[in-house]
Amino acid sequence: MTKTELNKFKKILENKQDELEQIVRNRDAITIEKSADALDEVQHAAERELAIRNLDRESNLLRNVRSALRRIEDGSFGTCLHCEEEISPKRLNAVPWAPFCIQCQEQADRNHEEGNDSFEDLLVNAA
Repeated sequence: MTKTELNKFKKILENKQDELEQIVRNRDAITIEKSADALDEVQHAAERELAIRNLDRESNLLRNVRSALRRIEDGSFGTCLHCEEEISPKRLNAVPWAPFCIQCQEQADRNHEEGNDSFEDLLVNAA
């Protein structure tokens, strides 16, 4: 991968990191609101649960972006964390924070659906 390509991905990732940090800092939607009406309580709880799930998703994405930035710094960006093959430029253009090549990502997704998170353990350890 050329220095120009790396700089392009680094800029994209830094912008995404800034965007996600702003989102993750805003936790107003997860505050517990009391209401005299039981139906309002249920509605607030459902909205809070959705906000928590969104915050969790954005936090995980932020972790992946930060991990990709570290891989740029250490020179391993663009290499699959599992099979150590090159991640296709097409995949990196679509998902610059991708830690796995498409084949390993599909395997990780299948393992996750089956409840076997060995690939995710690899990703957590890399982060």
